[in-house]
Amino acid sequence: MQPNGLIAEARNAGRGALNEADGKRLLAEFGIAVPRFGIAAGPADVETTIDGMVAPFAVKVLSQDILHKSEAGGVVLNVSGRDGARAAVTSIQMQERVRAARVDGYLIEEMCAPGVELVVGAVRDRQFGPMLMVGLGGIFVEILRDVAFRLCPITRDDALAMLSELRGARLLDGARGRKAVDRAAIVELLLKVGGEGGLLARLGSEIAELDLNPVIVGEHGAVVADARFILSERSEARAGDTADGIRGAIPPFERFQALFAPRTVAVLGASTSTATIANTFIRRMKDFGYAGQLYPIHPKAAEVEGLRAYPSLAETPEPIDYAYVAIGARAIPDVLRNANGRVRFAQVISSGFGEMSEGTDLQDELVRSARAGGCRVVGPNSLGMYSPRGGVTFPANAPKDVGTVGVVSQSGGLGTDIVKRGQWRGLRFSGLVTAGNSADIGPVDLLEFYFADPQTRVIGLYLEDVKDGRRFFDLLRSPRATKPVVVLRGGRSSQGRAAAASHTGAIAGDDRAWEAIARQTACVLVDTVDRFIDALLAFQFLTPRPSRPTRRVVLFGNGGGTSVLATDSFAECGLDVAPFDPATLERLDALKLPPGTSVANPIDAPVATLQEDEGRVANRIFDIVYESAAPDAMVMHINLAAFVGRGGADPVDNLIQAAMRVQQTHPERAHFMIVLRVDGSPELDDRRRHYRAIALAAGIPVYDEMVDAAQALRAVRAIEKQWSRAASRDTIAPRTNSEGNAR
Repeated sequence: MQPNGLIAEARNAGRGALNEADGKRLLAEFGIAVPRFGIAAGPADVETTIDGMVAPFAVKVLSQDILHKSEAGGVVLNVSGRDGARAAVTSIQMQERVRAARVDGYLIEEMCAPGVELVVGAVRDRQFGPMLMVGLGGIFVEILRDVAFRLCPITRDDALAMLSELRGARLLDGARGRKAVDRAAIVELLLKVGGEGGLLARLGSEIAELDLNPVIVGEHGAVVADARFILSERSEARAGDTADGIRGAIPPFERFQALFAPRTVAVLGASTSTATIANTFIRRMKDFGYAGQLYPIHPKAAEVEGLRAYPSLAETPEPIDYAYVAIGARAIPDVLRNANGRVRFAQVISSGFGEMSEGTDLQDELVRSARAGGCRVVGPNSLGMYSPRGGVTFPANAPKDVGTVGVVSQSGGLGTDIVKRGQWRGLRFSGLVTAGNSADIGPVDLLEFYFADPQTRVIGLYLEDVKDGRRFFDLLRSPRATKPVVVLRGGRSSQGRAAAASHTGAIAGDDRAWEAIARQTACVLVDTVDRFIDALLAFQFLTPRPSRPTRRVVLFGNGGGTSVLATDSFAECGLDVAPFDPATLERLDALKLPPGTSVANPIDAPVATLQEDEGRVANRIFDIVYESAAPDAMVMHINLAAFVGRGGADPVDNLIQAAMRVQQTHPERAHFMIVLRVDGSPELDDRRRHYRAIALAAGIPVYDEMVDAAQALRAVRAIEKQWSRAASRDTIAPRTNSEGNAR
């Protein structure tokens, strides 16, 4: 019987799962090894059932009412011969839960030869579709949860990486006198289940959960000893089926250009008597220097905020590129429907839609009405957008410089936070959109735009729920994904799959899919706003170098204890702060630096050393390090408080100049970061701001603490490694910076 036929037969019989026999027949259709088996109706059928089979046997009950056979006493192992098999069937029949169940028969199969036990499983993630798991069996999966996940379809590289991630992976290679098992057979099994054209690729929408447990792996081959298939609900929609259907053939950059650089802006909700959020938006647009036409929409007033007002969107002198809508929720669908095709994008600020259960129908009506009126919706329940290139802003006093950081935030308030905190850290944005409920235009649409946008260099996403998760994953895996993506995810603490029917489902949880995405794509996960800004800042200035992923780091600065702690932080991030080789040490020793200076990596330079030649000593140190040690990255850390009361010239300007010079004289050699540490006093905070501005103007990212720099450099390394793997598959060509160099 064909695979779909086995599932259809189970559904027609009212079953929510395949019995083990049908599950193994399904596996065999995909070339997956299973034991030879037969099905007996009862003890009298045993002899004909096992004819030609070789003992010992496993005997198991088949029942749609019994999902966990062992717990019901429905499994007997190591059964020898005909009499033993009959006795095993009889014993199982006598079990209380078996007597109370509908029994389809008794599976009798040949026992597998001894080997290492694995668990291979899959669940259908709510957002991303089928997700594959592999782990070592027994205590490793039950207690230690030593497992690895990937979204499907997986590649051969994914399968190999999954095995390498297991903490107990050494057991596969032989341990305590055991022989190594057939890793290649495991990889083939994973590909037959979760690879292109595999079981999940063809039947993934039919399967909610899958457990192959145990899989017995020996020196030659892997055999599935038990299989459990939980079928999906018939009404379950495929992940990613929420695509809006009207994207058409218009390229993403052209599709959203009017949103990010609107020539005309309408504002709905401004008042003539009070200061509403719409009034505030108009004032901020004026202050920001918006050069296009602003059209307040008001049913009665002739003028709002000093601008001529119009009764409706259909009556403005020109069509509207961007409408800022902050009126009562129930009035909005009719307003957009009656725009008669004269509005391209409407950002709905108002709440009262899908963020509350009673607003779901109204949100659906909003999208239908907008499309009927020829309009796309951003939001609802959003706060606005910020686009320096288009002169559009919702935060006050945002920078007017057009930058290279493109952001989508599903939270309006957090969007403001990202703009303002990022502004003081040196981020400059190509755009930031608060997507709110993402009823129509969502994060994936805007991600497509940023990938296509020549102004954008790095993309940041704050996400709480990706409705079209499959499209999101496919986009990140596509040749279009040529820019780093940093994801700050909200809602990570949800209880996930507490009621899952399988081991895999119980282990999966909500974070596992995101961890898989980070391992399979050029996407970095962070867990705080500060880490988000840190990573974006690194990618704003540093171009990932896939030909030589960052590993070797040199630390230079004042503070021995700081250097020791920093070395630990960098090591925890997978970065190597290793001592210099003898040739480099000899050249550094020849400089005869002041007493107290340590030239082993980290280079610990006390204040007296940093003040030598007003800080220009760093030029000689940096040249030697770059020429002889060939680091992948260099981090200069300066404790500004150490210079207070020490007299002499302030060397920090010259130290920063030295950092600039070494980047120019040794281009593409190493990433450079600066850490400026202070004691919290207002005076030193002001000095740090001054020095930060100098370094940022020179294209060098600045951090407040060493651990922040380590985390940011880890993000750079992660992208470099992903691009390196992808380049080996000829899927992407890494970006360079605007000057064509890789810093």
